Amino acid sequence: MDVEDRKLALLIDADNISPIYVNIMLNEAKNYGTVSVRRIYGDWTSSGKNSWKSVMLDASLTPIQQYSYTYGKNASDSAMIIDAMDILYADHVDGFILASSDSDFTRLAMRLREAGKFVIGMGESKTPAPFVKSCDEFKVLDILLKNSISDEEEKRLAKTGGATSATEQESVPTPITKLSVIKKSMLDIIDKNSDENGQIQMSKLASMLTRLYSDFDARNYGKYSKFSNFVKALPEFEVTSQNAMLYVKHVEEKVEAPAKQTGKQAEKQPSKQKQSATRSASKKSSKKKKSTAKATKKAHTANAESIKSESGKSGGAESAGETTEA
Repeated sequence: MDVEDRKLALLIDADNISPIYVNIMLNEAKNYGTVSVRRIYGDWTSSGKNSWKSVMLDASLTPIQQYSYTYGKNASDSAMIIDAMDILYADHVDGFILASSDSDFTRLAMRLREAGKFVIGMGESKTPAPFVKSCDEFKVLDILLKNSISDEEEKRLAKTGGATSATEQESVPTPITKLSVIKKSMLDIIDKNSDENGQIQMSKLASMLTRLYSDFDARNYGKYSKFSNFVKALPEFEVTSQNAMLYVKHVEEKVEAPAKQTGKQAEKQPSKQKQSATRSASKKSSKKKKSTAKATKKAHTANAESIKSESGKSGGAESAGETTEA
């Protein structure tokens, strides 16, 4: 089915989604079809929902009122699930967009997919993994927002949009699936599905990554407008174009050989072996000089003692001669 002919139902959990993401949700929805149903669920008597009022009018969202039956508990989840099943059985749409960071919608997403409907999840990076994996695709809203606007604009929207806490405003969102995991999977896909030249079509690689990780989006890892730009930024891969089609292959890391030295540089910088030999010869020469000095000193000492001894003997003889004469 063509994207233009696909009809979607956008269901938003206002208790778990901030109004600052409305434009991103609608823009992303356009890439998958026409949003014919737009509903948002919450207790609109609560003062915490005031920031949604102007946004709902601009986005043409239909508010569904649901009071909380117990303090600290919200009943909007149940109302959203019931409406989703009613829409499913009416069979007026081809797919669903479930906007929430709550894992309570995991079973709903699985049930809709069992009925043959295309399910897109939208939530923040804190969304539990079960809900993320239960969707065909999952869009991480806080990362998409951060990579689409400037820091100053993001701060202004956080203040006017009423983020749930100061900690959430200041925290830096991180992708649900780490970049290292994505790169490893890319290597495995290329290794198993490449042609005789070790290449794989760019579109095929992107499709297989999305099937492996529903939350995968090149924009989660930087300000990349296209998947091809994301791949080109990775040094482990090389992108080539053939017959108007892009291909990807793994490139081995190149180890640069040390630069050759010129004759003058070689003279100025002798090799380690020569330097070691020079130091060894210098040590031997030093030891030889010391041993020679010691030998010379011993010889001088022996000569001095010998002269002294002979002098003593001659003096004794002269003294004996003088005594005889007397």
